[in-house]
Formats: sequence, C-alpha cells, structure tokens
Amino acid sequence: MMTLDTILLMVLATLLIGLSKGGLGGPVPVTLIAPLLSQIMPVPQAVGITLPLLMVADAFALRAYWRKWDMKYIRLLLPISLIGIVMGTWVLANLDDLALRRLLGLFTLIAVVYKLASDSLKSMAYTPHDWHAYFVGWASGFGAAVANVGAPPFTAYMLLQKLDPITFMGTTTLFFAIVNAVKLPGFLLAGTIDLQQLLSIAWAIPIIPFGVWMGRQTVQRVNPKVFEWLMVVLLFIASISLLTSAPR
Repeated sequence: MMTLDTILLMVLATLLIGLSKGGLGGPVPVTLIAPLLSQIMPVPQAVGITLPLLMVADAFALRAYWRKWDMKYIRLLLPISLIGIVMGTWVLANLDDLALRRLLGLFTLIAVVYKLASDSLKSMAYTPHDWHAYFVGWASGFGAAVANVGAPPFTAYMLLQKLDPITFMGTTTLFFAIVNAVKLPGFLLAGTIDLQQLLSIAWAIPIIPFGVWMGRQTVQRVNPKVFEWLMVVLLFIASISLLTSAPR
C-alpha cells in the first residue's frame, strides 16, 4: 500500500509531466521527477514507476505534433540511442542504490549546467558532424534509461541545429516517445517495473491531461521563465541531496 508521502509525490510527478507537455518549463520539470521520488523510494523504483506515466504523456504530445518532426535527426540519433538504452538499463538493474543515487545526482547536476548554458547554444556558431549525433544519441538513451534524464544532451544538440520551434518540438516528441517505448521491455525484464506496480499508479494517469491543460493556461498567465528557473533551483537542491545523502 502506498504511503501518503508517496501518493502526494506521485500527484506532483504526474502534474509536472503534464505541465511540461503543456509547454511550461520545457523538459526541466520531467527531469525533476526521478530525484523527487528517489527521496522516498529506491532509484530503480523511482525511475521505473515514472516510465508508464511518461508514455501516456507521449501519446498526448504525439497527437499535438503529429508529422511535425524531421526524420533526418531521428534516423541519425535513434540507432545509437538503442545501445545507450541497453547499457543504461543494465546499470539501473545492477548498481546498488547508493551508487545509483550518486549517478542520478550527477546527471541532475548536468541538467542544471545544461540549462545555464542553453541560451548561449542558440547563438553559437556550430559545424555539424555525424559523430556529434552518435554521441548525443548514446548519451540521451543512456540517461533516459538510468534516470529519465535523456533530454539535456538531446536538447542541447537540437538547439544547435537552428530548427524552427514546431519542428524542434515534433522531433523531440517523436524521439523520446520511441525511446520510452523501447525502455519498457528492458525495464520489465530487469524487474525495474512490474505489472502490479503499473496497476498501483493507474489512478494517477488522469492527472496528466489536467496538467497539460493547466500548463497551457498557466503559460499565458505567469512568466514561464520564472517557473523554469524555479525548477532549476529545485533540481540543484535535489542534485546536492542525491550526491550527499544515503538511501532511505
């Protein structure tokens, strides 16, 4: 049976997913979920329990950005990301919880650094090379499998491509929808998530479309940058906690 702390954090996690898909805060709110849940449960469970929620959110996002993607980047990034997913799933299933907490803390801190540098990326002179895409594909797949933090390397790379916003969002949506779907069988085989666990969080799924709606409404009423930087501050606090504290 879930404790009250777990229920409240699951509500917050699903709300953050919806807000992110609704356009508030970009990928930052999703990056915060695993660090939050890892405060009350082992890292593998925190990562595993989030995956089906992300997949539901992906369905909403795919509908919004259907065929708005650039398949050139999907073909370039996706194959090598599959290797990263396999490696990341193995790490998640085999490292002890303390090591995983430190790794999650490091990834979370990298996400903060990415956010601090992201505005500069948009104006940076850049010459694309295929090996950049291969590295980013691997890093995104590995980060997505270990801690649901595959967005920072992928987003940094895509910002350098100078795509229009709709194509950027469509390509991002399709890439992570595929990555999340590919992660599911490995998570089930590794025992990171089980069917009973899926059923135990089914009640939280309706919160996602509410969060999407809330994100769309809020983005018109509050400064999105203020919300985004609030998330970054929380990410930094969570990263320090993960890097310094012991498992509960």
